[in-house]
Amino acid sequence: MLKPKATSTPRHESGIYAHIIGWGMAVPDNIMTNDDISAIVETNDEWITTRTGIKERRIAGERESTTTLAHRAAQQALLVANVLPSGLDLIIVATSTPENAFPSTASLVQDRLGAVNAGAFDLSAACSGFVYALDMAAQAIRSGSITTALVIGAETMSRVLDWQDRSTCILFGDGAGAVVLQARTQKGGVLSSVLRSDGAGCDLLYIPTQNHSEAETRKLQKMVMIGSDVFKFANRVVDESIRQAVERAHLTLDDISLIVPHQANQRIIDSIAKKLKLDSSKFVSNLDRYGNTSAASIPIALCEAVQQGRVKADDYLVFVGFGGGLTWAACVVQWGAPAPIEPSRLTSSRRQAEYLLARIRARLQRWQRSISGLFRLLSLRRVRRWFARK
Repeated sequence: MLKPKATSTPRHESGIYAHIIGWGMAVPDNIMTNDDISAIVETNDEWITTRTGIKERRIAGERESTTTLAHRAAQQALLVANVLPSGLDLIIVATSTPENAFPSTASLVQDRLGAVNAGAFDLSAACSGFVYALDMAAQAIRSGSITTALVIGAETMSRVLDWQDRSTCILFGDGAGAVVLQARTQKGGVLSSVLRSDGAGCDLLYIPTQNHSEAETRKLQKMVMIGSDVFKFANRVVDESIRQAVERAHLTLDDISLIVPHQANQRIIDSIAKKLKLDSSKFVSNLDRYGNTSAASIPIALCEAVQQGRVKADDYLVFVGFGGGLTWAACVVQWGAPAPIEPSRLTSSRRQAEYLLARIRARLQRWQRSISGLFRLLSLRRVRRWFARK
């Protein structure tokens, strides 16, 4: 049973709070409708819509990737926050579809932004990843070790789908969402988090690699999902994790203005609302237009909710994710971000200069490595000629 609402927001021992001050999203222009999918596999619009609530999804083009989408979302978030890339201390990218095994996608984003003072790493918690990453960044801010963090959820799920498997290919889409967190002494921001995992369900939703024991019998880098079991898992754990996060924030469900769930299936969202005895208007749902974008779904949905005026100052929000691992996570955020301000000409000019310098620096470093490699090759040839003469 939930505790009564406390008279004040729970105070963190450090007296420092991690507030969301910027947000941004990026999705590919290419739209794939249910009718488009029906030309690939045996299905139809009515079948998909009835079972999932999805009508269309965005699919990355040849020149788009997890990094490019994350970079675009990050630039928007930094603009809203009026924060320069050089002002970032940490970048976390939550993703199941990284650019490489290593280096991290976060490092690639850091380079593109020119965030020369930021550490960067990827976080893998599947569709729960954004909430996990938000908690990690908030903890770092509250500890006093950093001041400003960029948290991104970014995916190109279309690259890991078996397009002949209608149980999975109808569900997923590509996109990215980002938020900027910054230290404040004002109470609010990320108030509580609940992070959970059950590795016993690892075989219900996964993407095998060459290190997988069943690599010979599975298609490498293609998603495997036992949809019915994942559906049951989500219905079993999500409402309880929301209750726990709300309780940890010393609030009640009546205090919550908006719940931003992972966009997996409309039936799951409806089931959560029913279990919590909350009106469906308290839930954000945009999966009809984007499908399941995994770690990107919560920040994308948040951005649209803000754009639609559904988020007001001092509102209490819940973010909740669930997915492969099996993992699930929920957090409570008190919205304290001021209305976006128009940056000064000086700030705008400096921002563009930092982006330009980032591109120049990257090209110079690559050019320098190429020249160094050429000189090493020439030097090696001279040594070989010298020995040949001897």
